[in-house]
Amino acid sequence: MQRDRPYLAAFLTIVGGAFVVVGGLLLAIVGTVLAHLLGFSSAVFYVGLVVGLLTMLVGALMLVVPSARRGLGFVAIALAVASIPFAFGGLVVGFVLTAIGGAAAAVRPRWVVIAAPGGPAPPWT
Repeated sequence: MQRDRPYLAAFLTIVGGAFVVVGGLLLAIVGTVLAHLLGFSSAVFYVGLVVGLLTMLVGALMLVVPSARRGLGFVAIALAVASIPFAFGGLVVGFVLTAIGGAAAAVRPRWVVIAAPGGPAPPWT
């Protein structure tokens, strides 16, 4: 059913994930340059990219599997928190958007539910 798909939550999560990818990319570039200057090698700088891509995947899965939106919302919130140390929080914007999108999918607030045309009116009207 179209009403059950968390479009706004998925959109916010995907856009937040894109910001996390950008923050992770910046951290990977800075980390790689510092690693070469200081003479060591580490792959930990690329974790932010993985966190961002997983966040975008979770947002897409919210649309594909709407019955799992609650669990995916909690996963999105966990990835938003994980983005803080690994991707500068997605330049803060990514953290905020992903956390709001994950919370909207997990708890399904009233502003996410939209009545279908010709269907019953939402209870708050």
